[in-house]
Amino acid sequence: MARRLTLEKKLLPLTPLSAVRVEQHQIPAAGLIPNTSIQNKPLLIYRGVFPSPPPSAAQIEGHIAAVGVCEPMWRYPMYPDDHFHTTAHELVTIHHGRARLNFGGEGCPAPVITEVQAGDAVLIPAGVSHRLVEDLEGGFEMVGAYPVGSEHWDMCYGKPGEEEHIANIKDLPWLPKDPFYGDGGPAAKV
Repeated sequence: MARRLTLEKKLLPLTPLSAVRVEQHQIPAAGLIPNTSIQNKPLLIYRGVFPSPPPSAAQIEGHIAAVGVCEPMWRYPMYPDDHFHTTAHELVTIHHGRARLNFGGEGCPAPVITEVQAGDAVLIPAGVSHRLVEDLEGGFEMVGAYPVGSEHWDMCYGKPGEEEHIANIKDLPWLPKDPFYGDGGPAAKV
């Protein structure tokens, strides 16, 4: 069940879009893990979306809520097991520490294994497997958010019996605008 946060909705200064590095990755299916193959929406990694020093978790939550595309739901690291969601796309914004993450899952022919740090964010399309490989400094933590109206996100692991859930991904709407930069941002252009 989604938790409701009481937060101050306030836009923060972002790294100018012309200066932020946004990586786009298409990740092939791996067995029953669909990755980006269903909707062909890329994994988006925003490098340094928030300038240094990065804002607090509460400030990040307030910014995401003020943009109004996604709703902050939790603060946590990332699960160490490969998993994906079929009912919602997921936005994670790192507010503390550094970590190595795997997108694509064990057995994926072309996973994205990358380091992220405070101030970075990742927009994970439904169906893309993700897991924490290593917390590099201790205390790694993210703000997790889902598109407004996504009251429930599921947990799938690429196991038999999940096929019906996976088939539902093709009907999920994409974000109406970028969760950080609005109409002109990267997520609005894919």
